[in-house]
Amino acid sequence: MLTTILIWVAVALGVGIAVVLVIAFTKPDSFRVERRIAIKAPPEKIFPLINDFHAWPAWSPWEKKVPAMKRTHCGAQSGKGAVYAWEGNKSVGKGSMEIMESSPPSRLLIALSFMIPFEAKNTAEFTLAPSGDTTTVNWAMYGPNLFIGKVMSTFMNMDRMIGKDSKKASPT
Repeated sequence: MLTTILIWVAVALGVGIAVVLVIAFTKPDSFRVERRIAIKAPPEKIFPLINDFHAWPAWSPWEKKVPAMKRTHCGAQSGKGAVYAWEGNKSVGKGSMEIMESSPPSRLLIALSFMIPFEAKNTAEFTLAPSGDTTTVNWAMYGPNLFIGKVMSTFMNMDRMIGKDSKKASPT
């Protein structure tokens, strides 16, 4: 009797794992999370706050998650070549960012490298579009969806998970 139950549990567990793996194989090979916000300010006022990693603690929701995290700046003071690295607890992990392209006051491209909780190389992009007395700031993060990401996405929604933090960001 006990052996039969264990066999059924093992079969059910095996089928469950197989289903998760099949679902993971159907996931796309890349991901993109995107949010936008309208800010009552000209792009010339907003762009410097995004273009300078030293200014990020004033507005970035990820900075506010762990105020005591270790931060390192190197390279250019701001703009292309500026590098920022962080090391914090499990909610922010460990990683670095480098500004790869800076086109004031409309576009910024950042290479993101995450090391902890898992390795990933992604891109973050900010675009600013003026409209009257407001600016629409569009933030996007995109990159390859590795197999571990595909498996994780069968249990959680990456867009909701990352997107909820980005909605709190307001560089003003």
